[in-house]
Amino acid sequence: MATQVAPAERGATRIADRVVAKIAAYAAREALDAVPADGAPPHATVTVHHDTARVRISLELDYPADIGAQCGAVRRQVASRVTELAGMEVPEVAVQVERLHPAHTRGTDRGRIR
Repeated sequence: MATQVAPAERGATRIADRVVAKIAAYAAREALDAVPADGAPPHATVTVHHDTARVRISLELDYPADIGAQCGAVRRQVASRVTELAGMEVPEVAVQVERLHPAHTRGTDRGRIR
C-alpha cells in the first residue's frame, strides 16, 4: 500500500514574475477610468520573493484630474487582483506617473500663435 505524502511535501507552484507583472498592469488598466488616447497603457515591474510581490506601476494620466485619487485606486486594485489571482501578499505598490496628457490640447492641431 502506498503511503500518503503530506500536501506541503508534494511540491510547489511558482508563478513567474512576468505573469504577476501582467496581472498588475491589467489591474491598473481596470482601475483607471480611461487610458489617455495618445498615451501608453500601464506598465508593471514586479519583484517576487516566496509569496510576496512588490509592484511598481508606470502610467500616464489625463490632466486635469485628481491624480492622488487615481493613484490610490490603482494601488488598491493592483494589490487586490494580485492577491486574488496569484495568491501573493502585496505589501507595496509604487505608482509612478510618467506623463500627464492635458485635456485642452486633445483633438486640436493648433500651432504657436504669434
